[in-house]
Amino acid sequence: MRMPAIFFGHGNPMNAIENNAYTRGWRAIGERMPRPKAIVCVSAHWYLPGTFVTAMEHPRTIHDFGGFPQPLYEVRYPAPGDRELAAQIQTLLAPAVVEADEHWGFDHGTWSVLCHVVPDAGVPVVQLSIDEMQPADFHYDIGKRLAPLRDEGILIMGSGNLIHNLHAYAWGGHPVEPFDWALRFEKQARALLIDGDHEPLINYETLGRDAMLSAPTPDHYLPLLYVMGASAKDDAVTFPVEGIDGGSVSMLTVQFG
Repeated sequence: MRMPAIFFGHGNPMNAIENNAYTRGWRAIGERMPRPKAIVCVSAHWYLPGTFVTAMEHPRTIHDFGGFPQPLYEVRYPAPGDRELAAQIQTLLAPAVVEADEHWGFDHGTWSVLCHVVPDAGVPVVQLSIDEMQPADFHYDIGKRLAPLRDEGILIMGSGNLIHNLHAYAWGGHPVEPFDWALRFEKQARALLIDGDHEPLINYETLGRDAMLSAPTPDHYLPLLYVMGASAKDDAVTFPVEGIDGGSVSMLTVQFG
């Protein structure tokens, strides 16, 4: 059975230890889908020059943030790595250079979601970095090259946010209405995804002011392109988790298949 390809809007790291509509939605996804043989995750928080894949047996849990309550720093996600899968990814992505990494581990873009999707941490996980030096179509193409893994029972996962503007975010904790530009861009993106019209989303910088306000930096947006690339033409497109947090961070989950 072909595994889905899923982009998760991960949002605030506190979602790792909170019980809310987003985390309940992630848990429901994990309960509905077949248990993966392994997971390949592209996280917004491993964004650097070069393409790397984690290739250690026991990846560490990285607390790549500051100023949060102590219980969040005590979270560990002890899923195993998968050296063979890492080597397979290097082969699939050739001639692109993909270096085996034994230092990174799981950043919160990965573990804050997976601790709900696969709470027993019993599925091997590898992370793939985002090369900040490459154009958008490079990332989409990598997703296409990863697509065959879905037929081997492997979940292709992206973790970021379709809309991620922290300059406009309401930090006070009180509920706020989403910005009009955020609503418009999310509506536009949903329509393009449902229609299978990926080209405008790959070239999102051409979509105007709403897109630029929604993705002022590419790091949280680009994981979506990997998942789009890994999709198949006959995949159903669904949005099992929705919502805009703090007015300017979309928690939208996009599932293909």
